[in-house]
Amino acid sequence: MMPTAPPAIDTTGRDNMRQLVNLRWLAVIGQCATILIVQFVMGVALPILPMLGVVAALVLLNIFSMWQLPRRATISNGRLFASLLVDVAALTALLYQSGGATNPFISLFLLQVVLGAVLLDTWSSWALVATTSAAFVFLIERHLPLALPPRVVSGWANLYVIGALLCFGLVAVLLVAFVTRINRNLRARDARLATMRQHAAEEDHIVRMGLLASGAAHELGTPLASLAVIINDWRRMPALTANPALLEEIDEMQTAIARCKTIVSGILAAAGEARGEHPSVTTVHAFFDGVVADWRAQHGEDALDYENRFGDDIAIVSDTALGQVIRNVLDNALEACGQPVWLQVRRENTALALDIRDHGPGFSDDMLANFGQPYRSTKARQGGGLGLFLVVNAMRKLGGTVSAANHPEGGAVISLRLPLATLQWSAR
Repeated sequence: MMPTAPPAIDTTGRDNMRQLVNLRWLAVIGQCATILIVQFVMGVALPILPMLGVVAALVLLNIFSMWQLPRRATISNGRLFASLLVDVAALTALLYQSGGATNPFISLFLLQVVLGAVLLDTWSSWALVATTSAAFVFLIERHLPLALPPRVVSGWANLYVIGALLCFGLVAVLLVAFVTRINRNLRARDARLATMRQHAAEEDHIVRMGLLASGAAHELGTPLASLAVIINDWRRMPALTANPALLEEIDEMQTAIARCKTIVSGILAAAGEARGEHPSVTTVHAFFDGVVADWRAQHGEDALDYENRFGDDIAIVSDTALGQVIRNVLDNALEACGQPVWLQVRRENTALALDIRDHGPGFSDDMLANFGQPYRSTKARQGGGLGLFLVVNAMRKLGGTVSAANHPEGGAVISLRLPLATLQWSAR
């Protein structure tokens, strides 16, 4: 059976977790540098091994997070909350061993609060505020005091002033860098949601069109049957059969009615058939050769220049929707120029590639900018522009893409790309 196109995945949570991991690497570097400078340059005695142990734990956590990120399609609010809680706990442990609330780097708790307000749901943001506040109160009551040398307790040599200045600069830089990236992630998410809403509206439009087409097909069945009976009766009338010109026109009318009945039957079959049920198995070469032969039968052998460069044949499901997509594009191309249309089929790695070129005037800039939107057409008639709109949406449903461009030598080129896995037959 054929797999359907996978639904779009919101990667905002994963992107935000990646930013937290990057921020933690910066924090680890800053913490190591600060501990070593205070211990060996300023001569302030610190419990260096326990403090470096906390930093080492953050390094291990980051390595684990980097290993896990590619394996998760989404990251929940709970995981982001837990990650920020770990950072708060690590900061609390470091401050506990270096003066507690008297350490100017205690302002780094505000960075955690801001990150929580940007990244988390409301309840978890307030929970983070409560956690950091409790940690602040704890560090007021419990901490290991620092024994500061006399030379770092006054003026610009005052360790608290230096620490406060460094903390301010660090928080300011990290907030600007991090919040900018988070906002970019959020804008990307909003763009994805807008695209999904547009796709939903287009699909609703297609459903309404399908219902109208199905209803029209049912309504047309009876008059077409009546016309077929009348034409058959005319063919038996001696007054008409004695006139060769009239008899030829009657044959053409019978052919046209038969074609209309075939189209109506195809619409009704497509409306009632669930994709993937009772599939017809064919091959790539047979499928496209059949589509081309059917189209040439309607428009003439010379109307299409066909190149099949797919290579080794594979078994696929004969997809009615894909065949109709190709016929629609070929019809539009022929209408645009009235000259032979060029179709090439080939394989691009794991994708099926189709390029259809006409020799007409090409697309305008406005058409290229709004390609695939309904009622955007070069044909000056009411209701024009639905053909390419349906092509784009049908290909999207199949998991493929459609693009348009103007050929350097003139004319327009429509390129269709479809993963072979979408069509490939696998017996189960």
